[in-house]
Amino acid sequence: MLRTVGGVLRTLLRPWKESATWWSLVHLSLDMAMGHVTTMFVIMTGVVAVSLVVLLPLSVVVVWIGFLVARGLAQFERSRYAAFLDLDLTDTTPPLQGRNVWRRFVERLRSQQRWREWLYLTFHLPVGALCTVVTVSTWAGSLALAALPLYVGALPGDRAGFGLFEVEQGDGAALAVLSITGLVLFVLAAPRVTLAMARLSAAYAGVTLGWSRRRDMAEQVEQLEASRVAAVDSAEAERRRIERDLHDGAQQRLIAAAMDLGSARERLPEDPEAAAPLVANAHEEVKAAMKEIRDLVRGVHPVVLEDRGLDAALSAVVARSPIPVALSVDVPGRPPPAVESAAYFIVSEALTNVARHSGASRASVQVVRQGDRLVVVVDDDGVGGADPSRGTGLRGLEERVRALGGRFQILSQPGGPTTLIAEVPCAS
Repeated sequence: MLRTVGGVLRTLLRPWKESATWWSLVHLSLDMAMGHVTTMFVIMTGVVAVSLVVLLPLSVVVVWIGFLVARGLAQFERSRYAAFLDLDLTDTTPPLQGRNVWRRFVERLRSQQRWREWLYLTFHLPVGALCTVVTVSTWAGSLALAALPLYVGALPGDRAGFGLFEVEQGDGAALAVLSITGLVLFVLAAPRVTLAMARLSAAYAGVTLGWSRRRDMAEQVEQLEASRVAAVDSAEAERRRIERDLHDGAQQRLIAAAMDLGSARERLPEDPEAAAPLVANAHEEVKAAMKEIRDLVRGVHPVVLEDRGLDAALSAVVARSPIPVALSVDVPGRPPPAVESAAYFIVSEALTNVARHSGASRASVQVVRQGDRLVVVVDDDGVGGADPSRGTGLRGLEERVRALGGRFQILSQPGGPTTLIAEVPCAS
C-alpha cells in the first residue's frame, strides 16, 4: 500500500524533478519579449518597403535587407529552442547558388523556408503572448490563491472578488478551500501547464522554422540501425573474448588438473607419496580455474548487481579500484535490468581506464536518477586526453549507451581533468 502511494506521488511530482520543466519556464518567460521584437521588425520592414514602393530600387533594397535580418532572427530563435527545449530546428535549405546579388535575392523570394520564417516572425507575438500569459498566470494565480488568507485583510474592504462571489477576511472555511485549491494548482497544474505551453510553442516553431517530424524519425531510425549494428558487433566481440578467456585460462587449468589426477591415479597403488604432490597440484589448479570462472561470470553479469542492486555492486567495484574513488548513488527504486547492467559496466570500464591510462590520484563516481534518465558521471584528476576514437574501451561504452537510446560524452582536455557523462533512459 505504501509503495503504491509512493509511486503515485512520484508520478504526480515528476515534473518538479525534470529539468525540462524549468528550462521550459525560462523559454516561455522570454517568448513574449522575443515576439515583440520579431513582430515589430516585420511591421517596420513592411511599412518601409510599402512606403518606398514608388522608388522601386530602394524598396527592393529594404526587402533584401529584411530577408537577411529575418534569417538572422530565425537562426537566433532556432538556437534558443535548441538551448532551452532541446529541439532541433535545423534549416535544411541548401546554400544559395546565384552568381550575383540579384539572383540570390530571387532565390530567397522563391524559397518556401524563407517565407515560413517570415510567417514565424509575423505571428510570434500572439503565439508567444498566449504561451507566456497562460504559463505566468497559472504560476502566479495559483500562488496568489494559495497565499490568499495571508493578505486578504490588506485588500480594499478586506475582501477578494472572484466575479460571481466574494470572500471576506472572516470566511475561514472559504479561504481554506481557496488556499488548498491554489496549492493543488501550484503543485500539480502549474508545471504541467508549463510543459504543455512549451510543446505548443515548439509545435509552432517546428511548423515554421524547418523542423520535420519525418526527418527526425528518419534520423532516429538511422541512429538505431547504427546502434543495432554496433550492439551486434559488440556482442560478437564479447562472445569471442569469453571463448578465448575460457580456452586460455580455465580450460587449460582443468586439462592440467585432469592430467595430474590421471598420473596420480596410476602411481597411487605403487607410490602413494609420489601421487600426493600431483593431487595437491591438481587441487590448486582446480581452485584457480574456479576463481577465473567466477571472475568471468562477474564480468558478464555480477550476482551482487542482481541480488542487491546498483549501489552494492558499484561499491564492490570501487573497493577493488587501485586508486581512491568517492562513490555517490542516488537512485530511488530499481531501474530496469538493462539500465542497471549498463550503468555497472560504464563505471567498471571507466574506472579500469582511469587506473590504467590516466595517472590519476583520485576519482569520483556519481549515479543519479533525473526524471526518466539515469545519469552516470565519472571524474578523475589524471592527464586527460581521453578519446573514444582512439580506444576500443570507450568506444564500446559509447556503443552500449547509444544502443539503449542514451547519450555519451567525454570531456577530457590534455592535462586533465577528465569527465565521462552517460545518460540512459530508465522509464519503468
